[in-house]
Amino acid sequence: MKKKALASLVWVLAADVMAESSPTTAMDLYVDPQTQQLFAQPGPGRERLGRFARIDDKPQGVVVPGPQPTPSPANGRMPATTADVATPQPVRERAWYERLGLRGYMQLRYNHKLNDSASLLRAPGDRFIGDRQNLGIRRARLVISGDLNDRVSLYLQPDLASTPTGSSTSNFAQLRDAYADIYLDTRKEWRVRAGQSKVPYGWENLQSSQNRIAPDRADALNAGVRDERDLGLFLYYTPRVAADRFKYLVQSGLKGSGDYGIVGLGVYNGQGANRSEQNNNMHTVLHLTYPFRFDNGQFLEVGADAYTGRFKVTSLSSITADGQSFTPRDSTGARGALDQRVAAHVIYYPQPFGFQAEWTVGRGPELDLANRTIRQRSLRGGYVQAMYKIDGAGGSLVPYVKWQTYRGASKFDTNAPRFLLNEVEAGVEWQVSKALEIAIAYANMRRTHLANAPYRRVQGDLLRMQLQVNY
Repeated sequence: MKKKALASLVWVLAADVMAESSPTTAMDLYVDPQTQQLFAQPGPGRERLGRFARIDDKPQGVVVPGPQPTPSPANGRMPATTADVATPQPVRERAWYERLGLRGYMQLRYNHKLNDSASLLRAPGDRFIGDRQNLGIRRARLVISGDLNDRVSLYLQPDLASTPTGSSTSNFAQLRDAYADIYLDTRKEWRVRAGQSKVPYGWENLQSSQNRIAPDRADALNAGVRDERDLGLFLYYTPRVAADRFKYLVQSGLKGSGDYGIVGLGVYNGQGANRSEQNNNMHTVLHLTYPFRFDNGQFLEVGADAYTGRFKVTSLSSITADGQSFTPRDSTGARGALDQRVAAHVIYYPQPFGFQAEWTVGRGPELDLANRTIRQRSLRGGYVQAMYKIDGAGGSLVPYVKWQTYRGASKFDTNAPRFLLNEVEAGVEWQVSKALEIAIAYANMRRTHLANAPYRRVQGDLLRMQLQVNY
């Protein structure tokens, strides 16, 4: 309906614009997708609608195909015919499966170690970092989504390139998202999201890997919600103006995070995606963000998130340190340790220069190696990223530089060891077309080796390349 209304408006305004022109004069018209304003000249952000010409000054009636009746000799009027009356056709309501769409993306990633020490590097966000491996399918997503009716929509997303924990075989199918959005009002500003979905904590966590510039998410924010998802119920509020901006920031290539409301409130298991609940205690999360749009078209998004709950460390195993072997004792009790974090974000979208930063602080379960126990300890970390978007005939180039740091627990890993990170990364993404993206990046990594005790820090340099196909 929106496209039909816009088309009608184009014809009316085109007639007004060319009212003083000759009947054969034609001209191009352009539209700003954000304001829906029409222009007679091209400009930044304007899309060409086509060439229009005024045919007649008089209002045009409905043209009925087929032979036209001959005027009556008596009064010169057209006789009434059945051809002038359109016969209404019954509208068949589409079945639910006809309302669903299919899309996705695939990432082929190659990591090349630039020195021997890089063989000891490990990163939660990329299983192809490490010794004797470098090439693999990082993601192979297939999304099935659509509106089942005016009040309920469905979203299903498996990943066909997953590797189960402890397995040496890749490319298993694993569920990522399975949820329904239930709209509480006709304007679709209030909705409840039920099922396994992203937990609204951290801006980059919510941004799809299909849109992210850097290969992986920052560890400081991702350490709170590994795989970014969990099973729960989330209430979101998005006024229409914010919903339109969230949609534009994704579809325009500005790397938006999507619509998770300007306010979100939810409860979820807290143990992570595809993991069973361990302590009969739910986490609670609060999400606040807003995308501002300046008069010059520049977008700025700011916000904050927080969550609280109890996390149970379940993967305890024997450790050998200082020549002695022992299994850490969990001093947090049957319900687990208090797990609390707050975070803030600032996103200045690349138009053409962009900047984004996030920071988090909190406390949660962590291995105290000296005392051989799992106990509650503090954490902090974040990242800063700058980028520049260059549009041209060959697509879009987005060079970037990113620095990240983290000092805190890796609670989802065996024994929840302390994770120390300081990393600098620089690269460029080339968006050849909507179907193809190519990225290359250099990273200097200083990370704790989380595979086994004594969890020493290692340093190495990597060259990383990725080919992404969108479908």
